[in-house]
Order: sequence, then structure tokens, then C-alpha cells
Amino acid sequence: MMSFLTNLLAAIPALLLLLVVLELVRRRRLREKYALLWILTAVVLLVLSLWRGIADSIAITLGIAYGPAVIFAIAGFFFIVVLLHYSTVISALTDRTTVLAQQLALVEQRLRKLEQERQSDDSLG
Repeated sequence: MMSFLTNLLAAIPALLLLLVVLELVRRRRLREKYALLWILTAVVLLVLSLWRGIADSIAITLGIAYGPAVIFAIAGFFFIVVLLHYSTVISALTDRTTVLAQQLALVEQRLRKLEQERQSDDSLG
């Protein structure tokens, strides 16, 4: 009975994570393409939490003495992957923002030049 309670207590955070991610997607506060990594993370953690034998088998294979430590190791790995993914997305968006700001500055410069030319044409004519 204690093992079931332990599994249940380990599964609750994974289930909550899954529900929160799905709710954020439903409310359009998180895009589906970014939610996929979080959903995958939550599902893997949920499976490992509910079926302790899988975590124990992985622990034995990797030479880890305490099976539940595998759940934390895998969770840490997934969180690092998610953070790395978001870092690359942020980097790409930063580069894109820089290019857009430069393009906007060029357009504003051209607009000012055209306005000055128009004003000088109006004053001559």
C-alpha cells in the first residue's frame, strides 16, 4: 500500500503539469508547438511515476542504486532540453527583432527623406 501511495504522490505533480499545460494551450497562452515538449515531459514523468518498475529497470540498467532517483534525473534532463529549446527560440527572436528594428529605421529614414523632398518641392512650386 505504501508503494501505491508513493507512486500516487509522485504522479500528482506530473498530472498537474500536464493539466496546466493543456489549460494554457486551451486559453491560447501557450502555443501548441511549444507545449509539445512540456506535454512529453509530463507524460514521461507520469508513466515513470505510476509504473515504478520502469524506473527501477532503468535504474538497474544505468547502475543507479535508488530507482526513484531516475524519475528526478529524467525530469531534470527534460527540463534542460525544454530550457535549451526555449533559449534557441529566444535567440532567434532576438536576431529577428534586431533585423526588424534595422529595417524599420531604414524605412523611417526613407520616409523622412521623402517628406523633406516634398516640402522642398512645395516651397519651390
